[in-house]
Amino acid sequence: MTDRAPQPVDRQLPTEESRDLLALVREIAQREIRPRAAEEEDSGRFPREIFTLLSEAGLLGLPYDGDFGGGEQPYEVYLQVLEELAAARLTVGLGVSVHSLACHGLAGYGTKEQQGAHLPAMLGGGLLGAYCLSEPAAGSDAASLTTKAVRDGDDWVITGTKAWITHGGVADFYTVLARTGAAGPKGITAFLVPGDAPGLTAAVPEKKMGMKGSPTAQLHFDGVRVSDARRIGEEGQGFTIALAALDAGRLGIAACAIGVAQAALDEAVTYALDRKQFGHPIADFQGLRFMLADMATKIEAGRALYLAAARLRDAGKPFSRQAAMAKLFCTDAAMAVTTDAVQILGGYGYTADFPVERLMREAKVLQIVEGTNQIQRMVIARHLAGPETR
Repeated sequence: MTDRAPQPVDRQLPTEESRDLLALVREIAQREIRPRAAEEEDSGRFPREIFTLLSEAGLLGLPYDGDFGGGEQPYEVYLQVLEELAAARLTVGLGVSVHSLACHGLAGYGTKEQQGAHLPAMLGGGLLGAYCLSEPAAGSDAASLTTKAVRDGDDWVITGTKAWITHGGVADFYTVLARTGAAGPKGITAFLVPGDAPGLTAAVPEKKMGMKGSPTAQLHFDGVRVSDARRIGEEGQGFTIALAALDAGRLGIAACAIGVAQAALDEAVTYALDRKQFGHPIADFQGLRFMLADMATKIEAGRALYLAAARLRDAGKPFSRQAAMAKLFCTDAAMAVTTDAVQILGGYGYTADFPVERLMREAKVLQIVEGTNQIQRMVIARHLAGPETR
């Protein structure tokens, strides 16, 4: 296995503060995250202490309001932090993205009283969040969810099952979308549910081909009671809140994908320079050099795409179409780059002695989570040609 530290990406950052921030993230990644990644992923160990460290360093609330403990960083900077973390270990980078997704509803649609009561602990108090939209029979068609929340005085009683929940069973809080009205998107409401709420249980985590250190589990709500003070936004506004969160979350997935791809390219370049065949480093052979060039080009294109979408968001402009494009392109690029990295390493790439096989397995899930890439194509096409007429 290679032990060279990867070369830092030449980033264009807007301020000296953001440059210092990225330097801190690289230091944490190199010292605390990367050295343990392979062993802990192999054993399926969730690195909760890393998230505690990131919270203490102010890295779990970067894009949010400083009045509530956030870092007030633009998405342009926040996403590059995610990329660095994902390059070190996807379980961590994607975990930070999911935590940010779980905070999005309260930060964007909660009352000042709700934000003051909950956001400081969520953004910088060591808590870890999860986002509960998908269900066993409601994945891509999220508006068909059936988990119910029934009003009972000043409380709501939630019953149902959520599926594919990252941090399921280990999170301290869950942003939960539940049906409070008629069928369809207008009957859905968002709630902030404590992780230790009576009646809330997690199933055994799924056995996955990658990201084994990140627990993904079903959550069962058996009459879980939450106060109306934990309802986020208005009744029936939940699906609007969910879609807004997913637009931002898709940019997080795009950034994580480029981090995984960059890590694979770094490994491939290092190996190609060290490995000799026919008396020369294999990096001398044109066929392989062209592969490396194509990999690097995909990564740079993906990075530029997600940053362009982030800058639209930072400017307060619509970015849904660009977010879908970034998620689609970056995750497809990560799958292609990691596959090529395995090929460049040959037989060694197929072994667990080198990280590229793990990176390839991890890249696959990024084409699926937070809207499959087929869904992203539907989103993009609707922006171009309007909704389907069938």
